Amino acid sequence: MVEHLLRLKITLLRNSVRRSPRQLVGLAIGALFSLALVGLGVAGLLALRMDLELARTVVVLAGATALLGWAVVPVVMTAGDLMLDPARFSTFAVPMPQLLTGLALGGLIGIPGAATSVLALATVGTWSRSAPAAAGALLGAVLGVLSCVVLSKVVTTATARLVGSRRFRDISAVVFLIPLVLTGPIVAGVADGIARSGEFLPQLARTLSWTPAGAAWSLGGELAAGSYGAAALKLLIALATLAGLALCWKTLLQRALVSPPNAGQARKKNGGLGLFVLFPATPTGAVAARSLSYWVRDPRYTGALIVVPLMPVLLFFQSSQTGTYAPLLMVGPLTAFLLAWAISSDVSYDSTAFALHVATGVRGVHDRLGRALACLAFALPAVLVFSIGPFVLLGDWDGLPGMLGLSLGVLFSGMGLSSAVSARYTVNVPLPGDSPFKEPPGNVAQTLAVQFGGMGVLVVLVSPEIALLAAQWSTGSPVPGWINLFVGPVLGLALFGAGVRLGGRWLDARGPELLAQLAVHR
Repeated sequence: MVEHLLRLKITLLRNSVRRSPRQLVGLAIGALFSLALVGLGVAGLLALRMDLELARTVVVLAGATALLGWAVVPVVMTAGDLMLDPARFSTFAVPMPQLLTGLALGGLIGIPGAATSVLALATVGTWSRSAPAAAGALLGAVLGVLSCVVLSKVVTTATARLVGSRRFRDISAVVFLIPLVLTGPIVAGVADGIARSGEFLPQLARTLSWTPAGAAWSLGGELAAGSYGAAALKLLIALATLAGLALCWKTLLQRALVSPPNAGQARKKNGGLGLFVLFPATPTGAVAARSLSYWVRDPRYTGALIVVPLMPVLLFFQSSQTGTYAPLLMVGPLTAFLLAWAISSDVSYDSTAFALHVATGVRGVHDRLGRALACLAFALPAVLVFSIGPFVLLGDWDGLPGMLGLSLGVLFSGMGLSSAVSARYTVNVPLPGDSPFKEPPGNVAQTLAVQFGGMGVLVVLVSPEIALLAAQWSTGSPVPGWINLFVGPVLGLALFGAGVRLGGRWLDARGPELLAQLAVHR
């Protein structure tokens, strides 16, 4: 039965990449990238053979990090390994020991399992200076890898009901954007912390080596140092950890087989009108309420909102690296640009649901204005706060009028341009319900042309505000800044109205054609 489960996992994995050449290419790229990282890791572990203390620190900390990763990543990345979902075996009388063994070994089949196994076995080379140390490292690698896999199964089985929730999948996909956006500050902070923690990290590794997180990974180091008593105690800790995790997994799996996560879930009752009560009962109000609900509930939209509060963090980090606060002062215009341009693909995000707008005969100008007002409901306060906030922090108010005028000009002008662009062009975006990270197939050249062409046009539209701000900075006179505070909103609102009217006319004339293009993108 164990062999049958492993063959089933391999067959499912092979068939999943046969569905389309894109999946096969993606798997190949992921495999090559993982191979390069694994190669670097193996070379580093082999190089540690010359330094006993450094090797003990690195191996234990890396092993504990791997254990944590196997516990967290399968839950955060909700598109995890569901090929051998335990709920699918609820109608089969598979003996529990064989099912546990097959599912555990099946967890090693794939890029994460193979990479972890290779790196764990490379620690044998790290401790190859003596036979007992190499044998202890091999035993620790086996126990460590099995603990990683079983812990992953414990976590995914325990959170099966939560992960099965659409709301959880949407939230986790959006939250995953945070470390991606903050990659620069995180990497710099970790590197700086490591450089300043020469004494702390070895002590942390020694402490972790007596815990379930690092006991298995420390066996080779203890035997290399001749600490046989400590190695025996840590072996008992590692064995007890694996046994305890296996027992927890068995208990959770038995419950999952008797009562699958999706069984007996009651259908939610329909709520009230929601956001529709906040808007007037007009076509524009209905479109605004519908669009604002998407901003709250659709992860493809909320992904843009997650980036907005992180902008000051990124620009503050950039300012600290360059020694000037100029990047931080630009947080207002950059936020305005991101939020204004976010609705340039709103019709594409609607997908075939755009048929509602076509079938009900909503006028194009009402559609354009409703979508823009929904975005302005939170974009305008955010731009005002991020434009004024840096000057409050620095206590320098001279540049505020010019920067605020530029921010409002970018916001309103960008809203008008986006209202026209989304009514004229459609682009390939993730379909409703898909992960915001999914890369849909399609005409990449057209998508890039629309996006970058629109951004270039927006720069031209706000060129008067940019010129006035440059004049203020070059002359030091506050007069161009105050002029910009007037020109930015006035010119921006004029372009906003023009974009809404132009987009409305295009939508009235091309509504069926847009719907046909959206149907092709599915």
